[in-house]
Order: sequence, then C-alpha cells, then structure tokens
Amino acid sequence: MHRQVNHSAMSVVGYTTPWAVAAGHPVDLHLSCATAPQSIRVRRLDTPGREILDWPVEQLEPAAHRMFGQGSCLRIPHGEFAKTDGVTGVGFELFLSINDGTRMLLDGGALALALSGSRLSLMCDGVSKDTGIDLPQRTWLDVALSVSARSASVSIRSRDSLAPFEACAEIECGVSPLGEHDLLMGSDAGFARPCLNGKISGLWIETPRGTVRWRFPTLLPDGPIASKEGPSTLHVEALNLPTFCVTSPRWDGSTFDPRVAPEQYDAVYLHDDDMGALDWPASCRVRTPAEAESGIYAFEVDCSEGVEQTVFFVSADRPRAPLVFVVPTATYLAYADEYLPPHLYPWMCEDRGHRLAVDNDFKSLYDFHRDLSGVSICSYRKAKATLREDYRYPLGDCPHNLPVDLHFLRFCRTHGISIDVITDHDLHNRGLAALTPYRAVVTGSHPEYMSVEMEGAYRAFAAAGGSIAYMGGNGFAGTVAFRDDLMELRRSPLEAGRTWDGPVGEQAFAITNEPGGHLRSRGRGEFSLMGVGISLMGFEQGRPFTRTEASRDEDCAWLFDGVENDTFGSDGIVLGAAAGYEVDALDHRLGSSADIKVVARATGFPDSFFHDPSRWYAGGEAEMAGRRCAEMTIRNLAAGGLLFSASSVAWLGALPGGTGMNDVGRITLNLLDRIAKTVRQDPKTRPSATIRQ
Repeated sequence: MHRQVNHSAMSVVGYTTPWAVAAGHPVDLHLSCATAPQSIRVRRLDTPGREILDWPVEQLEPAAHRMFGQGSCLRIPHGEFAKTDGVTGVGFELFLSINDGTRMLLDGGALALALSGSRLSLMCDGVSKDTGIDLPQRTWLDVALSVSARSASVSIRSRDSLAPFEACAEIECGVSPLGEHDLLMGSDAGFARPCLNGKISGLWIETPRGTVRWRFPTLLPDGPIASKEGPSTLHVEALNLPTFCVTSPRWDGSTFDPRVAPEQYDAVYLHDDDMGALDWPASCRVRTPAEAESGIYAFEVDCSEGVEQTVFFVSADRPRAPLVFVVPTATYLAYADEYLPPHLYPWMCEDRGHRLAVDNDFKSLYDFHRDLSGVSICSYRKAKATLREDYRYPLGDCPHNLPVDLHFLRFCRTHGISIDVITDHDLHNRGLAALTPYRAVVTGSHPEYMSVEMEGAYRAFAAAGGSIAYMGGNGFAGTVAFRDDLMELRRSPLEAGRTWDGPVGEQAFAITNEPGGHLRSRGRGEFSLMGVGISLMGFEQGRPFTRTEASRDEDCAWLFDGVENDTFGSDGIVLGAAAGYEVDALDHRLGSSADIKVVARATGFPDSFFHDPSRWYAGGEAEMAGRRCAEMTIRNLAAGGLLFSASSVAWLGALPGGTGMNDVGRITLNLLDRIAKTVRQDPKTRPSATIRQ
C-alpha cells in the first residue's frame, strides 16, 4: 500500500545515489522533508574539525514530503493479455501465513478474490459475495478461479494428506472478462489495502488457445518474469521486492540447494511490509572534487525543526597512504532502520532514528515481517535514519557502528596516521585489487557481515604478505550477497544468536543461490581467518583487558611499548570499557590456528552477557564458565604480515577523544605504526619450509 512518510521523529530523511563514489564523481541526495529545507551543505565527518566544505550544491527539484510503497505483489499488466484471445481462468499455489483485516488474493478489475481473516469472498463489480470457505493457514493450497459470462467459480484443494481440505463455490454475477485490466496477486489494483502475507507458486492462466504457465526463478529477477509454457509468452512483474528462492509445494527435504533442484524452490514470498528501493526524485547534487580525500561525508540539511545528516562515502581510487580503512557498509546496511520492538527489547535510551522506523514500519535485516518471517533483503536506497554520527543504540545507551568508527578515524587524523578509506561494497566489487596497493587493511568496530568475495580478498591479501588489523568484535561472521543497490542476508535456524529464524531449507541466497548463514559453515570466516569469533554478548558494563605472559614475547611485546599498566581500557564510550557488547575468543575446534597468541584477556563480565549458543564445550559447564572472556590476539604470518584482533566491538570506543592519550590509544598507535611500516615480502624471495628426510 502507499504511505506518506511520518516525520514526527525526524523532520528530514533521505538517501544518496550512489552511496559511495570515487573523487570527481557526482552524488545525488533524495529527500523527504516535513518542511522545506533552509539550507543544504556538505560536511566531512571523519576529521576532528568536522569541516563544512565549500562544495557547490546544485538544486535539482524542490524537496517535498514523499510517499513510499509498502508491501509486495505480483502483477500481469493488461497489455500482456493482447497476446491471447482472452482469459477464462487463473490459478496458483498458495501458502497463507498471518493476515488480518481484508487482503486481496487476486484483483482482476471487475472480479477479485478477497480474504477477510480466513474467510474467502468473491468480489464482483465491487460487491463482495461470501463463498462460505475458510482457508487454512501454513499449508499449500491449489487455488483456481474460472469465469464465464454469467458466473465465476473458485475451487480450493489442500496438498496436506494428513489434513485434506477441498472446497468450491460458484457465484452468479455478470462481469467483464479477465484480461481487460491488470491482474494482481497479493494486492488490490489501487494499492489502498495492506498486501497479502504468503507464498505463491505455480501461476497459470487459461486462454482459449491453451494454458500459460510460469515457474518462478530461484535467482532474484531483474525484470519481468517470462512464462515457461503455453501458446504465448506472457510476463509477470514482481513489485516492491518480494522474497525469491523459497520452498514451494515440491520441496521434499532431499536438498537445501536450489541449484540442485530449482523446481523445489520456485515460489515467491509476499509480505505486507516488504520495501524495495525508494524512488524519490533527487533534490540536489554535489560533484565531489577530483582532489577530494577518501573519507566519510554527509549532506547536512537544515530545516526549521533541526538539522539532519545523510551519510555518503568518498572511496579511494588510488593509494595515498600505506593503510586502508574498510568502512563496514554491509553491517551498517544490515542494522539500518532497525525496528527494535520495545516490547521485545527494552530501550535504555531514545533514538529518533529508531522512533522513525517504528512510526513508519521500516524494517532492518535484524527485524521480522508482520507475519513473523525474517526480513532478508533490502536496498541502500532507503532512509537509513539510524546511520548518524550522533546515533545512540537503545539496547546499550551508547554509540554503535558509524559513530564509533568516526571516533577511530578522528583519532587517526589527530595523531597523524595516514589512512585511505574504501567500503565493503568497493571490496566486494573490486576484490583483492582494492587492497593490493596497501601494506595493511584496518577494519571498523563491527565488520560482522561480508560476502564470500570480500572474505576471499582479505584471505588472499594476508597470504600475499599484507596485514589485517581487526579493530572490532563479532566480525567476519555472517555471509551476505550483493547486487547493485541490494544486499541479502539469510539466517540459519541452526546457527548462533539471532533475532529471527530462517526456515529450514531456505538458507540459500536469491541473489546468487549460494549458501547463506555463517561464513564458518563454508570453511571460511572468523576462526579460520582471524582466529577468533564471538564468545559473549551483553549490554551492561564492559570490562578492561589485562596483558598475558605471552604478550611479553619478543615477537609481540612491541604492541605494548609505552603502556605502563598491565590492565587497560577501564573506560570508553561503548558500555564504559574496552571489552564489551560483543567480544571474541579463540576456539581451536572451530578453526583457530595453533600459532596464534593471546596477548590480552578480559574477564569478569556480568552474568547478563550470554555465550554464543552455537559453541560446544567438551568440559561442560565448567569449561564454558572458564571461557567467559574476550581474547586479544596476534598471529605473525609466514608471508611477513600479521593478523591482529582487538576482539571487542567496544575497543575503538575506548580510544581517547581530542588530543588526549591513554593505554588503548598507545596500543592502537603502536599497531598502526607497525603495520604501516611492514614491507610486504615478494613471494619469490619468501623463505620456504623444508622437511628433513
């Protein structure tokens, strides 16, 4: 259905296209405003001075209060029916989830099938006629509607042999033939009502010349879907990003891979709160100067109600520094506009971005749809109202994601650390080539999600002598897939802590058809690459780190040069310490290397911090209790580089502000200085191991 943005919480929201650019290229700002902006300017966010820039802002179209579509459906445009001699029937396989009020199963103009609660009705020329049929939920049904000059009939049959269901009804009504209007499944033609929640498969239409049939693709389509059988090729459109690559009535559990049995995954899932890319017109444009430094920027929009920012990135297209910071845009997008239902997650503070999400039913990839199925795909062409430098996470009453990463980059600028900036999206698109010019790559505070291509680039970079400074926690964990502005995240019901369960058998991406879930499930990811993975999660007071004896070994003692205290990180902007929110630890059974060294450890976390439920401890509860820790690690690689893991989302938040200094700052500077000066070895001159005979 069509809705107008509710601006009660924020007077301005918007997005940019593209989200990241190379210097010298334009960026468009797309806005919805409660009132007309008084001024629009560009500010750089990742420097201590947060400079307002003199980049000219070109006005394109007046900013206005915008609409957005919510809910997905299928549509056969009426022009397609010109390829037939008329339509005498239509049918499909239907799996209903949770629907309240009145929803449209099918709208053909003068004739429609509607659902009120569970009761099915036929609508003839706008008049509803009860069929007397109550449809069951969560079972596959065969639905067939046929029409004649005087009547319309509908038949329903269940596929469940343990709960057989069959019903039919015929209503006398003189209606115009099907095919004179658009034919919609899951919505009314005017998009005035909430859309249907449920899966549709096996769509067909009956014509005088034969039956036209569709098989929905397992790969997310990028345009209309052509029919597979019949006298004419007709096309159906999927509107507003429904979910593809979901199980159909043919799924028998013999495979979880749609590439092996695509006929078992030929359904599409419609949700009444699906949202594809917003299509608001561009309000203004900035052409980034050719000499612009890579970094994090924002359009700053000043309205009578206040000032709001829309963030974008200028990515390095050539190296200007020995280090490169990879902005975790995959994680930013996964969290963006998180609904965070207060009845499930008690808020410790208010944040206007979350309040805007609640007011508008915006959803993140951490949320579930109104029918309780998970939100698994989104576009960066969305409001991203929680992506702000002043954002505070309601679960911990502290900064999270962008503001923490800005805190780090400002620290780097203050202390003379030269570092370029690229994004996760850049790394996915360019692969190893994006990292090769640098001596080391540095992550943000929470690089949780990445594509297989990104993980492969990190791995190849380290194998070629590069260093990786993993400055956060719970990173390198979840697999995502990208296509243009879209990102998809499938969660497994069998893995770790999660905010929704993906159905068994539906872990494969619609974008690629490859497996989703944890990277570790594919032999990749946090443990096999960085050596650590999430051990604890919680939102109460964090903990400091304490050095281990191994930290005094010659090959890693340099990290603590100038650090006088064995225990450090007892304060910070994220949960009040250096170890907090989500923290990591070793697990050799899950892939941690034998040559990794733990240089610091944090213990004594509050009881509210809970374990990663996917971990297994052979020693039972006693061993599990002994592993309530965060472990900072270093691994020196044969290729000449090193892998450092801070192992805490809160680590960067414990850096000092301004020109101050503390032990966390000294350790971080020691690390960055070391890896910036480490010259990558030529593989041809690298010493090789030999085995004595």
